[in-house]
Parts: sequence; structure tokens; C-alpha cells
Amino acid sequence: MKIKESAALTRDVLEQHFNDLKGTLRKLLDERLVSLLQEVDAIEQDSIKPLEECQKLIEHGVSTADELVREGENAIHGATGEDRDKLCSFTKKALHIQLDSLPEVPTLVDVPCLSAQLDDSLLTIVKSEIFKHGTVASRPPIQIEELIEKPGGILVRWCKVDDDFIPQDYRLQYCKSNASHFEDVYVGSETEFIVLHIDPNVDYQFRVCARGDGRQEWSPWSVSQIGLTTLVPHEWALGFDGYSLSSRRNIALRNDSQPGGVLYSKAPTYYCGQTLTFRIETVGPVDKKDSIGVCVEQQNGCDSLQRDKAVCISTNGAVFVNGKEMTNQLPAVISGSAVTFDMEAVNLGPPNNNEGGNFKLRVTISSNNREVVFDWVLDQCCSSLYFGCSFSYPGWKVLVF
Repeated sequence: MKIKESAALTRDVLEQHFNDLKGTLRKLLDERLVSLLQEVDAIEQDSIKPLEECQKLIEHGVSTADELVREGENAIHGATGEDRDKLCSFTKKALHIQLDSLPEVPTLVDVPCLSAQLDDSLLTIVKSEIFKHGTVASRPPIQIEELIEKPGGILVRWCKVDDDFIPQDYRLQYCKSNASHFEDVYVGSETEFIVLHIDPNVDYQFRVCARGDGRQEWSPWSVSQIGLTTLVPHEWALGFDGYSLSSRRNIALRNDSQPGGVLYSKAPTYYCGQTLTFRIETVGPVDKKDSIGVCVEQQNGCDSLQRDKAVCISTNGAVFVNGKEMTNQLPAVISGSAVTFDMEAVNLGPPNNNEGGNFKLRVTISSNNREVVFDWVLDQCCSSLYFGCSFSYPGWKVLVF
């Protein structure tokens, strides 16, 4: 069934494309013909105009001479005084008319002779290009490899399945399963992309294609895959002075309001085993108390996540665990930076007298191709965590997903 459907669709696409191509070629040829005929008309008019003027001068001279001859004959044959006056008038007129003067007539070699120069090699070139135009593939060179649910999004990964195909760019599209119109969501050279603004528990279709190295056209689409996420999107908490939120509440902007402090998530929506990402959209002035991270609980009144029961990174790259700065440091945060937090439970057991806790998380913080890994010891089990950020100065904008 799938083979017959794809074959029928391919036939329709080929017929439509070549019909459009024939129409376009016919239009281009007609336009070229009109342009050449206009050139012929222009050359004809420019070339024949001086010859027509010359003809008019000669015809006028002959007409004048003919009139003068008739007038002279009448004057000669007359004998009366009136005729003698005509003879005198004829004599004076004959002296002033130059009957032996003719306009310059161009030589035969100077007269244009139009012809059409048509190169038959165009047919050879067009024929060669037509025979190379278009291919039929038994399967697309790119296929979707994996769909991974994320909070409010889906991570799409794809791979090349044709060893002879050399991709330059990829193009990812998606739509809701009950819709028929796909829309572009990513074009670039990466082989994975997180599609955000996905409604939880709703099926979405995804498909991908690629453009070969040095080519302009896109490859056939991959087989569409259906994915969904059951994870609610991460959101910042509303009603906090000093921060403005986007309509989906996943972007926070530090505004010009004086009150600062920590902006927390709406709920503890980060779970171990997930990847939490903060993407810095814009930056402002740096302060050593700035922080981006996760915490066990909200503590109103704190001006930073550099405190107990929290791990964070400052905008200068310093890493803090329970309020203590680590020796290892990450690069400073810049516009476009993506700071990621990954956590997994290490042990669940009785209190450890040396470490003072009975719950340990293995934390990995990555930023600008660098990462730090450490164990975060807590005195109680935490199934989910809050995330937060704090900036002393305006201008910072953070997207969380």
C-alpha cells in the first residue's frame, strides 16, 4: 500500500513539474522571439528613414523640374506681352533652381541587410541538461532516527541512510497530526533540534529532508514520524517585580525595576534524568551575585541562588554548590550561550556521617563546550526541583526549556 501511494504521488509530482517546466520554457522562448522581432523593427526603421528622405528630395526635384519645363514651353510659344512677362519670370526662376544637385545616396554596401543568427548548439545544451534533470529515489537519503520528549518540546534526531549522499543542510518540518500543512522549524547543518512550544499529550508529525553539497534543490522528504510529549513545559513564576515574561512564560527579561532577587519557576518541574537548558538571549552588566540554576525549595527574600540547597552558575562562570564556590570554573556567559544541567541520583541510603546527608545527586553543568561534574549532597530525597535565576542589572533575557 505504501509503495503504491508513494509511486502515485511521485508520478503526480513529476507530471506537474514537467508541465510547469514546459510552460515556463514556452513563455521564455516567446519572450525572446518578441525581443528579436522588436530589434528587427527598430533596425528597419532606423535604416530606411534616410533612404525615404532621399527619395522624397529626388521626387521633389523631379517635380520642380517638370513644372519648370512646362512653364518654359508655355513662355516660348507665347507672343503676347503677358507671355513675355512669363518668359522673364521663367528665366529668373531657372537661374535660382539647381536642377543638377542631388542628395547623397548611400552605397549598396552601406545599406543594411538584415539576417537572423541562430546557434543550433543551444539545442544540444538544452537536450543535455534535460536528460540530466530530475531523479527518482527509491527511498529518501535522510530519515528521522529518534524522537525524545522534553518539557514542552520534542528533541528530533535524524541521520543519513544513503552513503553516497553528501548533505550540506537539513530542513525539519512539523505539524499537528490532525493538520495537513507542515511548517519549517529548522534549517541548518545540525542533525538534531529541539522543537519547542509543543502542547503536552498532543500528537505531532515530523519530517526532514536535506540539500546535497553544492545543490540548490532539496531531497525527498523522509517518512514522517509521530511523536508527543507528556511533560509540561517549564515556566517562570508570574507576578515577580524586576522581571518581564513572554506570553508562554518560558522567557524572562530582567527589566529596569529596582527590586531584584531570585525569579523561580512556577513549579518544581525539573526531574532527575532530564536535561534542563537555559539559553541566554541577551546580556546585561555582570554582577558576581548573578545566578542561574536549580534549588530544592523557593526562599523568598534571597538575592541569589548562591545559597544552601541550591546549585548554580554565575554569569562570570563561577559554580556554586550549597553557597560555596567550586575551584573548577566555566567560561563566562555570553549572548547565545546555552547552560545545561543534568542530574542523576547516585545513592539512596542511611545518613552518611562524613557527608552529612543521605541523598546524593551527580550534577553536570555544561556551558560553551566546557563542563563540570560534582556530587550534590542533600539531607532529604527530592523527586523534583525548582529552577531560578537572578540578575542585579537589567538587559538579561533567558529562555528555559
